[in-house]
Amino acid sequence: MNISKNEQRVLHVLAQGGLIKVIKDDKNHILEADCITRDGWFLTACTIEVFKKLRKRRFIRSHGGAPYRITREGLVAVRAELFQR
Repeated sequence: MNISKNEQRVLHVLAQGGLIKVIKDDKNHILEADCITRDGWFLTACTIEVFKKLRKRRFIRSHGGAPYRITREGLVAVRAELFQR
């Protein structure tokens, strides 16, 4: 499966324990998606387009209004890479 570089970065951060918090408007439309690493840093590679692609492919999921986390399909899709800080 073809996954872009930014999608791969976001999935890798989520696989390590990160999460995605979304900001919605009054009509429940998503305005902003912030990817936060397990250390509390924001990942700039996570845009609305990347978020929508990951959600459409069912690589991320939210349970009961909680922040978005990686799914089992997302873990299978992510390639191993060295996390460079």
